[in-house]
Amino acid sequence: MQEHPITRRAALGAGLTLPFIPGAIPAARAQAAPVNVVLESEVVILDPHATTAAITRTFATHVFDTLFSMDGQGMIRPQMVESWERSADGLTWEFRLRPGLRWHDGGTVTAQDCVASLERWAPRDSLGRMLWAAKATLAATDARSFRLVLSRPFPMVLDVLGKPNAPLPVMLPERLARVPVEQRIREPIGSGPFRFRPGEWRPGDVMVLERFEGYLPREEPADFLAGGKRVHLPAIALRVMPDQATGATALMAGEVDYMQYLPFDLLPRLEKARGVRLVGLGGIHMFQGNFRINHAAAPMDDPAIRRVLWRCADQAAILTAIGVPERYRAPACPAFFLCDAPLESRAGAAEMAFDPAEAKRMLAATQYRGEKLAFMTTAGGISQTAAQVMIQAMQQAGFEVEEQLMDWGTLLARRGKREGWHLFAVYANGTDMFSPPTHFYVSNTCADYPGWDCSREVEALLRDFAQAGDAAERKRLAEAIQAVEARHVPAVMWGQFTIPAGIRDRLKEVPRAAYPMFWEARL
Repeated sequence: MQEHPITRRAALGAGLTLPFIPGAIPAARAQAAPVNVVLESEVVILDPHATTAAITRTFATHVFDTLFSMDGQGMIRPQMVESWERSADGLTWEFRLRPGLRWHDGGTVTAQDCVASLERWAPRDSLGRMLWAAKATLAATDARSFRLVLSRPFPMVLDVLGKPNAPLPVMLPERLARVPVEQRIREPIGSGPFRFRPGEWRPGDVMVLERFEGYLPREEPADFLAGGKRVHLPAIALRVMPDQATGATALMAGEVDYMQYLPFDLLPRLEKARGVRLVGLGGIHMFQGNFRINHAAAPMDDPAIRRVLWRCADQAAILTAIGVPERYRAPACPAFFLCDAPLESRAGAAEMAFDPAEAKRMLAATQYRGEKLAFMTTAGGISQTAAQVMIQAMQQAGFEVEEQLMDWGTLLARRGKREGWHLFAVYANGTDMFSPPTHFYVSNTCADYPGWDCSREVEALLRDFAQAGDAAERKRLAEAIQAVEARHVPAVMWGQFTIPAGIRDRLKEVPRAAYPMFWEARL
C-alpha cells in the first residue's frame, strides 16, 4: 500500500510561467517523440514483486504481463494463457500459454519461466500465500504448458493469478525469477506491451517506455487490465515534477499530455483550460480513505472504545476539508468493500453513522480514562487534513488526542512497531479494497501486520470466502464479514472519492480506468 502524495496549495497566479522541463516536446514534433506523462510519483522500484507501491504496479502493467487479468466488470479473463482445464475434483489445473509470446530481449516465453515467476511472487503476497497453502506441486509439462496440483480445493485459483492489486503476479524470464526478491532484479525485462529503455532513464528527471514491437496482443478488445492491448504510441516519457502545481501548469501549457492526479485546489482553472479534459471515475476505480487503528496499543485494544470512532468520522466534512468536489466523491459510504461495487454491503451501517452526541455518550460508558492517543499524520498530504478533522471530532467526544506529524517514510517505520501510536490516516485504490481477500485491514486479521487486529470469526469467514464456488455465496460471506468488522473495527473509513486525471485533447482513446494505461491511446 502506498499513500498517494496529493497536497493542497493556494491557486497559482495567472502570470506564473512554467519552469523549463528537460526534454519537453514541442507540439510540431509530437508525432515522432514520446508522449509526456506525469504520474503520481517517480518510479524508483522496478522489481514488480518487491513492493506494494502503486507506482511500481503502474510500471508493471506496461512492462510485464500476467497469466490472467481483471476486466472492467471485475471478471478474471485469460491474458498470457490460451486455455486451461480444471479436474472434476478441483485439485488439478492445467494451463497452456498462447503461442508467440516473447520477452523484450527476444527470448521465447516458456512454461518454466511462469513456474519460476509464480514461485518467486506467491510468498510475497497475501493471496499468493493463500494459494500456496493449498498447493501440492507446480511444474512445467512442456514448453508451453504447466500443471498446478492442489492438496485441497481452492476455487479462487484464477482470482489469485489475475488479481489487480500489488504486488502483481507478473511473469519474468526464469533467470530473473531466480533472483531473490530481497536482492531485486536489475533489468526489468518483461513481455508486456511497452519496453523499458535503460539508456534513457535519468532518475529524478525522466523514464522512457517504448512500444514493444514483438508484443502479441489478444484478439478481443482491451478491457481494463484484460484483453488485447494494442499500442499506437511510439513511446511514453514519464516526467518527474517537483510538485503537483508544476505538473498541472505544464498540462495547461501543453508541455505534458497526461497527469494522473490533479490537485483539487486547481480544478476550477483546469476545467476552464483550453485543450484539457478531466476524467473522474466511480465504483472500484475510486479511492477509500481509512483511519487504521492499532489494536496492540491500549486503550485501542478495547472494542467498545474503538466503536466510538465510527461516531466521530464525518466523511462529508473530511472530504469537504480536503477540497473534493461533490461530483468526485461518494455520499457517506459505510461499505468496507466500497459503494457502487460488486460486494457493497450496508451491514452494520447503523453502528457506523457519524453522530457526535452519541460518540460522547458511548465514550462516557466505556473504560476510557483520558489516556492520550497518538495520531500519526503525514505533513502536507490530504491524509493529514482527514486526520485533523477526525482529531477535532474525537476531542469533542472526550478523547485526549495528540497529532504526531512526520513524513511518509517515518510513518511507515513507526507503524511497524506495536507501541507508540494508536491511529494513522491513509488511502488506497478501490481495486485494492473491494474484496475481503485483498482489503488490507480485513485480509490481514490475525497476521503480523501493522494494526495487529485479530478476529477469529473474520479469519474463518475469509477461509469460507476462499472456498466459495459462486458469486452469490461470496457476496453473502462479504456481508457477514462486514457485519463482524463493524463491531470489531480494524479501521474506520473516512471517505470514498476519486482524484481526476487531466488529459490533453490531442491524446485520444486513453482507457478509462483506476490506473494509468497507455495501450489503445492515440495522438
